[in-house]
Amino acid sequence: MTERTTFRGAPAAAPPTGPPPRRGDGFWQDLDDAQRAALRRVARTRGYQPRMALCYQGEESDHIVVIETGWAKVTSCTEDGHEVVLAVRGPGDLVCESAVLGSRQRSATVTALSPVRALVVPAGRFTAFLDAHPAVWLLVSGTFVRRLDDADRRLQAHVAAKGAQRLALLLAQLAELSVRHNPPAPDGSVDIGPPLSQEELGSWMDASRETVARALSGLRRRGLVSTGWRRITVTDLPALRAFAQGRPRT
Repeated sequence: MTERTTFRGAPAAAPPTGPPPRRGDGFWQDLDDAQRAALRRVARTRGYQPRMALCYQGEESDHIVVIETGWAKVTSCTEDGHEVVLAVRGPGDLVCESAVLGSRQRSATVTALSPVRALVVPAGRFTAFLDAHPAVWLLVSGTFVRRLDDADRRLQAHVAAKGAQRLALLLAQLAELSVRHNPPAPDGSVDIGPPLSQEELGSWMDASRETVARALSGLRRRGLVSTGWRRITVTDLPALRAFAQGRPRT
């Protein structure tokens, strides 16, 4: 059984590493220094190992989480027990917040894909923090709007595209997300940060694992990606975008 979040005995995690944050890379990066310091004062640092849940679908809302390092997936479980991947979240992202702010049960589970270091803030302390820093309410609202827009664009694109094009679109978006936190290699290739399995990619794009495997094979033949165990490298991001959009390769 996956371990539930607690505020006692939380495992320690290594200090954040990697390039310095840039404005616009996530909720945390959009805070100013004073706001970050104030949020840290009401938070507990928590480490999560892969497959540990940061919050659970259906539970009462008692905390929010800000991811400092690592990657997590957002999933929802259908009535027949099928898990659907809805999104991935990474460094700087605010998660488990909508239920807290909406005073309702959580509609999704957030699970670590890699080792995660995070700030965990009890619901009451977070709302008090927002009341003391009204400008942060706008950042939270902006987070909601961007996520709705991203979901709408992905839905429209998935309706229009099929098979390998749908996977190419998803991988291009994940590559663009990844380069916000780690620069491309000297040859321009991009390692996709979130370590998603073929089954998880299929769940996200509403396709079977076999469909994803065939699509990846086709993208490899085209020289657009290379793959390994839970590792995908986009070798030519502009060409992958062009393929996803049905444009001829230049």
